[in-house]
Amino acid sequence: MTNELLGIHHVTAMTDNAMRNYEFFTNALGMRLVKKTVNQDDIQTYHTFFADDIGSPGTDMTFFDFPNNPKGTPGTNSISRTGLRVPSDAALEYYLERFKEFGVENDGIQELFGRKVLPFQEADGQKYQLFSDENNEGVAPGTPWKNGPVPEEHAIYGLGPIEITVSYFEDFKKMLTDVYGMKPIHEEDNVTLLDIGKGGNGGQVILRYDDTTPGRQGYGQVHHVSFRVKDHEAIKNWEATYDKMGMQHSGHVDRFYFEALYTRIGHILIELSTDGPGFMTDEPYETLGENLALPPFLEPKREYIESQIRPFDTTRS
Repeated sequence: MTNELLGIHHVTAMTDNAMRNYEFFTNALGMRLVKKTVNQDDIQTYHTFFADDIGSPGTDMTFFDFPNNPKGTPGTNSISRTGLRVPSDAALEYYLERFKEFGVENDGIQELFGRKVLPFQEADGQKYQLFSDENNEGVAPGTPWKNGPVPEEHAIYGLGPIEITVSYFEDFKKMLTDVYGMKPIHEEDNVTLLDIGKGGNGGQVILRYDDTTPGRQGYGQVHHVSFRVKDHEAIKNWEATYDKMGMQHSGHVDRFYFEALYTRIGHILIELSTDGPGFMTDEPYETLGENLALPPFLEPKREYIESQIRPFDTTRS
């Protein structure tokens, strides 16, 4: 029985405007919308998935559209910043100029753990940073969007290190190492960098200590992070592990595009997700994300769902 985590699977955040968020991710960032569907636990709201050219695991940033929810506030006990990968230092320079063109607030190119990064944020305050893969080793990246607005040699092609900030730093770090097998590879005052699986930019968590004001969930904040596991057997193994350790969890959940298992470590919602079946099971490559896609168990409710959500055009083909 193996419980090995393979890297980061996806990050899900919250937006108050699916259309604005779509425009930002496709036009400014150059990530492909590979699935426009609904939140399976709240079918009156969108769930959008932005990823690489084919929606590879480890490349997708996803959003719940909650237009009537209050704005979240940053702070401790939260997933505080999402990383995105680009191929090189030159790609950071490219995005720095692109951010000027699109008016994207950013902090300029910096260095973090020996790598160049470019921190930036969306209009609603959601925080990200681009990580350069120059000289990076570890979890392989995805495939740049071939027909996107950003040249392939510069384009975002995966998720980077995920930053989590908590007030219970040592307890949380112990859970990451003892339960999930993450390996601390760099430690400074109040921050630890941990490897997942093969590590590198596609398999790392940045854990920070902060005992000041707690963050508040809402739009502009991250909802949860998911880590990759191989298949159905691995999910069931993790379910048994959680049971053995007395950890509360969701039980196995079939999301159609992947299988999932959820638990909460303190304030942080952690999902484990399988690498397959993937996002090309119900739409052709050429028109991924252009129509409202529903898993088979929601198809009987299509008419109701379409009457509830706000339509927006994502046609690019």
